[in-house]
Amino acid sequence: MNVTPNPLPEPALLPRPETPGQRLRREFVASKLALFGLALLLLAVGLALFASAISPQNPYDIGKLDIFDSKLPPGSQNSAGTFTYWLGTDSQARDLLSAIFYGLRTSLMVGGISVGAALAIGSIAGLTAAYFGGWIDALVMRIVDIQLSFPAILVALILLAILGKGVDKVIIALIIVQWAYFARAARGAALVERAKEYVEAAQCMALGAPRILLRHMLPNCLPPLIVIATIDLAHAIALESTLSFLGVGVPVTEPSLGMLIANGFEFMLSGDYWISFFPGIALALAIIGINLVGDHLRDILNPHSVH
Repeated sequence: MNVTPNPLPEPALLPRPETPGQRLRREFVASKLALFGLALLLLAVGLALFASAISPQNPYDIGKLDIFDSKLPPGSQNSAGTFTYWLGTDSQARDLLSAIFYGLRTSLMVGGISVGAALAIGSIAGLTAAYFGGWIDALVMRIVDIQLSFPAILVALILLAILGKGVDKVIIALIIVQWAYFARAARGAALVERAKEYVEAAQCMALGAPRILLRHMLPNCLPPLIVIATIDLAHAIALESTLSFLGVGVPVTEPSLGMLIANGFEFMLSGDYWISFFPGIALALAIIGINLVGDHLRDILNPHSVH
């Protein structure tokens, strides 16, 4: 009698490890706050990118403004009765809804360019200081320490007093203000990577310092820098708005949320609250969205967090 042996159980297939992108997506989907922040950020970016196409009016085209429509409350129609100002108008008869769209574009552009440039400069400075050490490290970090000992708003005010008004001047001032944060963070991360074996192997292969820094060390130092850049974007937008509100940032002829808030501040006591209120709400929502995304990125990319 032939006995059929029991078949051996098939080995269980091990699940594939998650890629960083899959983990990031899973963590974001699992957090309602992160999704809310991402939605606010994408909305702000979308409104800024398509401001010219979706704005009911070009608020900075003087030929399309009617002085009789100045300081109209929300929901009012223009003097001809053919157009509705859903958020009202300011003292220069500009449609506030359109002005907010244009202001978002300027604020996000200034913040994005300044943070991107500061990230590049600070990362290179921090990596160089950590890699070479010695007097280079001491010089870079003493400059960073001196700059960070002063409030950012004070440094920006001094720089703009020297440079003058203008969008480009504000961007330069914000780059100088922010690069030190990235330099310190990049140096700290690079000191850890500097002691690892892959750096020693690259040195033994006689690879040049720029290649080791940019192709080998920088990718491993990026996660904390990306988190700082995300959070610093909100700080840059708030700082630009503060400078414009104080009258030393973006000129009056350029759209900016800070400038829109400043334009309506003097009319607050007379009851024309909407001129400052709605741009302030737009600025707050944009900053809240960026901060929520940045906080969640920090939790995800923190190597000591438990998931």
